[in-house]
Amino acid sequence: MTAEIDGRTVVVGKPAYVASLAADTERVSLGAGEAAAYVAVDGRFAGVLVLADDPRPESAAVISWLREQGLERITMLTGDTAATAETIAKDVGIDEVHADLLPPEKVRLAAQLHPRPVMMVGDGVNDAPVLAAADIGMAMGAKGATVAGDAADIVILVDSLAKVADAVSIGRHTLRVALTAIWIGIGLSVGLMIVAMTGVIPAVAGALTQELVDLATILYALRALGGPPSGLTSARPSRQERSNETTPRADL
Repeated sequence: MTAEIDGRTVVVGKPAYVASLAADTERVSLGAGEAAAYVAVDGRFAGVLVLADDPRPESAAVISWLREQGLERITMLTGDTAATAETIAKDVGIDEVHADLLPPEKVRLAAQLHPRPVMMVGDGVNDAPVLAAADIGMAMGAKGATVAGDAADIVILVDSLAKVADAVSIGRHTLRVALTAIWIGIGLSVGLMIVAMTGVIPAVAGALTQELVDLATILYALRALGGPPSGLTSARPSRQERSNETTPRADL
């Protein structure tokens, strides 16, 4: 970011970007779980803002649930530094990490991921392109960027990653119900056609019976409205923890 403040040009960004505008930029060593925003003022290096990212408390449970449900590959794509990303990934149970990524690089990596389809979960402005490009884009809408929600296929309206598991559970249940309803309709129709071929059922009665088959199929398909949640709940910090919280949370 670049801004004019009181007649001075202030630049905030990653070290490579700030160094391209301020030759005296000095890199700092970061601890585990830390991220840095470099600052330059009027073309001179001014300092570094060091931030500490904590994973959401429910992240590890969500990742574990997804693995139990048979998801074959869970990957973190992030613009954070490798040290920060790997620390958080280790805490929540993610083995594959791609760090220091720009939005186009996230899109490229998401396009190369296998097996398909690929679901992407994100909340920031930088996530919008890959949310749109993924087979399934899921945006955290409660505190996320509006553009991320606009680009996604699914928007979670509460600030909880547990709803990611709920969305997967409901989606799988809906697919099972839909396929079962299709086979029920096909099975009943084929059975009635075989009976009708014997002449036992008059043509008019057969046509009316087909309507009953359609009705039965539709009624069964309505089971999709009651899709089961995953059973995961949000792990909320205590009131004291919330009052002491001063660092941003990292969304996976």
